[in-house]
Parts: sequence; C-alpha cells; structure tokens
Amino acid sequence: MIDAENIAAILLAAGTSQRFGTDDKLLAPLAGEPLALHAARHIVELAPRRRIAVCRDDHGALARLLEAHGFEIVANPHPEQGLSRSLSCGIAEAARGPDAAAMVCLADMPFVGTRHLRKLIARFDPVEAPVVASTNGDAAMPPALFARALFEKLRGGEGDRGGKALLANAALVHATAGELVDIDRPDDLPG
Repeated sequence: MIDAENIAAILLAAGTSQRFGTDDKLLAPLAGEPLALHAARHIVELAPRRRIAVCRDDHGALARLLEAHGFEIVANPHPEQGLSRSLSCGIAEAARGPDAAAMVCLADMPFVGTRHLRKLIARFDPVEAPVVASTNGDAAMPPALFARALFEKLRGGEGDRGGKALLANAALVHATAGELVDIDRPDDLPG
C-alpha cells in the first residue's frame, strides 16, 4: 500500500476528440459543469502530492480551468500522436518529483469516484503489485497506478496503446457498473 501523499495523479486531457465532433468534449456540459471537471474533482478529493494535467496547450480554456483547481499544466503540442504521447508528457513531469507512483486518469471518464481511486491505492504494492488497474470485468483499463520503476517504460509507448502492455499483468480492482464509462460522442452524455 501507498499513501495518496506519495503519488502524482496525472489527468490526461489532450485528446483530439475526433468522434465527438468539432466541439471540445472535455468542455461539454455534464450536470452543469464541464466534463473534465468531474474527473478533476475526484483527483482533488484524493489529495495526491501532485496533480498534473496534460492538455493540448497550457493557456487554453481547459488548461485554465484545471489550473484553477490546483493542477500543474503540461502541454502536449502533438495530441494527434495518440494517448501514449500524452502519457509520456505526464510521466516525464511526474518523474521530476519524488513520488513513488503515478496514477493515470482520463478526463473523459467522469464517473470514476474517489472511492475507486482509493481502492487502487490500497491494492498497490511496489514489489507485489507495481501496476494496479481498473476493470469492468472484461479488461484492464485506466485509472491505473504505476510504480516509479515503470516510468521509463511508460514513456516509451506509441500511438493509442500507452501503458496497455503493462496493464496485461496488473492487479485488478473492480469498479461498479457504469463507473468506467468514457464519453466519446455527444450521445454518450447522459440526457
């Protein structure tokens, strides 16, 4: 186990949102506030040592919104290179600090609660369970927690695979039904 005070939480928020249309899906309203803010609030409640958000730029509306909630903003000027590029940017920033692990969360997964994030932390062990991932019963997926010893491997991924190879042997924490839903299209937003 590890304490939240010893991790960096990385919110990946630089995707191109191609399936959502021309609007930035992370700014689309969900229950009266921008979609990305839901995931961000759960990270804030977790109280990790560092909160890092990877955005397309460091001065846009989304970056300003997340910065106002205590996130350090890291720009990914090449989001078209896939999720792994954002992951690499976030992990590189986390590696600059003293944290023993990094939790990777996706900004388009608004229903993952703080309770689930705490379960990931509780399951983590740097030797016995250096990778802890979420599961819906079918596959390992984010949010996921990675030991510092794996940071360099995470930085080497390509395309949209990111840390997928490392998730193959992850310790799994089951989420409640609907918690791991991500928003890809406008009709994915609850009405």
